[in-house]
Amino acid sequence: MRAAQRLPGDARRTPPHSERDAVSVPTEVAPYDERMSAHSHGHSHASTAAEHRWRLVVVLGIGLAVLVAEVAGAWWSGSLALLADAGHLLADVGGIALALFAVTMAQRPPTARRTFGYQRLEILAAAANAVLLLAVGGYILFEAAQRLWSPPEADPTAAIALGLVASAGSGVGVWLLRGTAQDNLNMRGAFLEAMADLLTSVAVVVSGVVIATTGFQRADSIAALAIGALIVPRTWSLLGQALHVLMEATPEHLDLDEVRAHILGIPGVIEVHDLHAWTISSGAPMLSAHVTVEDERVTSGRGGDVLDDLQACLLHDFAVEHTTFQIEPAAHVEHEAGGHG
Repeated sequence: MRAAQRLPGDARRTPPHSERDAVSVPTEVAPYDERMSAHSHGHSHASTAAEHRWRLVVVLGIGLAVLVAEVAGAWWSGSLALLADAGHLLADVGGIALALFAVTMAQRPPTARRTFGYQRLEILAAAANAVLLLAVGGYILFEAAQRLWSPPEADPTAAIALGLVASAGSGVGVWLLRGTAQDNLNMRGAFLEAMADLLTSVAVVVSGVVIATTGFQRADSIAALAIGALIVPRTWSLLGQALHVLMEATPEHLDLDEVRAHILGIPGVIEVHDLHAWTISSGAPMLSAHVTVEDERVTSGRGGDVLDDLQACLLHDFAVEHTTFQIEPAAHVEHEAGGHG
């Protein structure tokens, strides 16, 4: 979706190099046609996670099977580490289910009431998942600290066997989700969950081996503490990233001072204000701005050339496809309401 104000008589053309050379450009910007040659004008609201939906389905199925086995094993053996891993896995299974739901809903087309569709559901799912994981991590740390001083007897056999099964299942999940977390916060959360599941399952196996070989029962509580300590920091980071998007903060990869400098370097641009950048969902940055251009370009019907260069600059130099620019003549500043950002 590219919404922008066009002026009568606009036509796309590339300003001659002599005209560009006369302008002080902070960073060299290639002509519009060259910049756009490798890019499509099609704007898609499809989630970048949609193509990986089948991976989430497989990981969810594996997680549910392992979860049932671990809960039964923890009840039978009395292992807190195994129960902690099952609790952690429960939160992760719930998170992956939420991610799958959000990815599916995000594919629904936009409507007049929801012009961006349901893309924001991915971020809401990531935030809900983070809150759930924090609660689970807090409970595990509390319970492990209590048992550390008075460790109950735990059967290491079930912990070792089910820990190995869980490690295998989590390893498959990590392998399936590898490379999917680069551009999507929801998929990143799912990958981190699978990786944490693998590490916690290994901790369960190690604690079981220690108990079986040395009789040191506190190893079970120590492993549970390690699992809880692993959950909380990464979950806090995921929650922070989700809140960053929900607060419509500037995307982390964008420096608005640099963006402003690039815009001012485009021929015909005098000033830029009301510059805003935010993110609808992972991999979907948005930007809007009011751009003041030379009166001569407006009256001669060449405002469209400036608009083309603005859109090409943001797409090529900052990977922002969804932009809205209001082109204004210099005299329009007198009619601006409110302050300029």
